[in-house]
Amino acid sequence: MTLVSEHIEPDTRERILVVAERLFREIGYQKTTVADIAKVLRMSPANVYRFFDSKKAIHQAVARGLMGEVEEAAQAIAARPGPAAGRLRELLSTIHHMNSERYVGDAKLHEMVEIAMEENWDVCNAHIQLIGEIIGSVIGQGVASGEFEVADVPVAATCTCMAMMRFFHPQMIAQCVDKPSPTLDQMIDFILAGLAPRGKAK
Repeated sequence: MTLVSEHIEPDTRERILVVAERLFREIGYQKTTVADIAKVLRMSPANVYRFFDSKKAIHQAVARGLMGEVEEAAQAIAARPGPAAGRLRELLSTIHHMNSERYVGDAKLHEMVEIAMEENWDVCNAHIQLIGEIIGSVIGQGVASGEFEVADVPVAATCTCMAMMRFFHPQMIAQCVDKPSPTLDQMIDFILAGLAPRGKAK
């Protein structure tokens, strides 16, 4: 019985999250209830609460999954061979495009992320920290190869993230669509120029 339950429980958790994300997309974060999720799954709300102790816990897990996809893509780019500058450009562009597609193009999911950020969820903080570390790892590789010249890699990574905030942060992406600003490529060019060895910035 233990072996059976070990297989069933993760599967049930995953089904709950799949349905929850679908309902968030269809009817919105605020309007979706645990009862709605349970009804689609043909189980009782009490059974859903066996796997998630609150509605907020379900929301956090859905957000964690979406953010995890961005993190996996970022880590894959950072781990590739090749010049650090090219990988950093691809990394920054990919994070922007994935966040735009997930949270800005989908108004209902944007609502979920907006509330998550307002409530300062731990999953958001952990995601921001990890993305900063991944960016820092590529900058560090660039310093080691002579492509970049910075005195403090963690500070350079933090500055890079701050410079990219208009392209990373879901709310800022949405709010700045029609406002004058550099293009994505122009901002990345600016960052790469700031990281380049003195006298070699392009």
